[in-house]
Amino acid sequence: MRWFRHLVDSSPARRHFPPPALDAVQHAIAASERRHLGEVCFAVEGRLAFGDVLRGRTARDRAQEVFAHLRVWDTTRNTGVLVYILLADHAIEIIADRAVAASVDQTEWDAVCALMQKHFVAGDYQAAAIAGIEAISAILVREFPSDGPSNSDELANRPVIL
Repeated sequence: MRWFRHLVDSSPARRHFPPPALDAVQHAIAASERRHLGEVCFAVEGRLAFGDVLRGRTARDRAQEVFAHLRVWDTTRNTGVLVYILLADHAIEIIADRAVAASVDQTEWDAVCALMQKHFVAGDYQAAAIAGIEAISAILVREFPSDGPSNSDELANRPVIL
């Protein structure tokens, strides 16, 4: 059945995340990053290539590839965090760079994913994204509070539709 979801729907990312939703997510990320030293990247993908599905590629595998492709790892303090959504699998993955991964337990990321999933089930994709960003922000504020004016913005805040 998984292969069918990836084969059939070719544009769920743009349908669930239209420009106004992308704007809201972008603003939430920008506001979040003023409060901590982390860099949040948000990526949405509708489906995987059919060959990837047949080979058993998971959302986690793809999230790790996207993490590298978008260079989320390439921040001065190693504090990049990727939120990756694979709509066809109803999957949410959070990949954190070295400094963040050393400070934050996977159970916290799992809780953020569960929070987002509640909104997705209700069909409110924008609310899911904003709730996730706010929860991630709370974690990053706790672990990597802003150092004021020297807090640079190293990654684009605009969500990426893959």
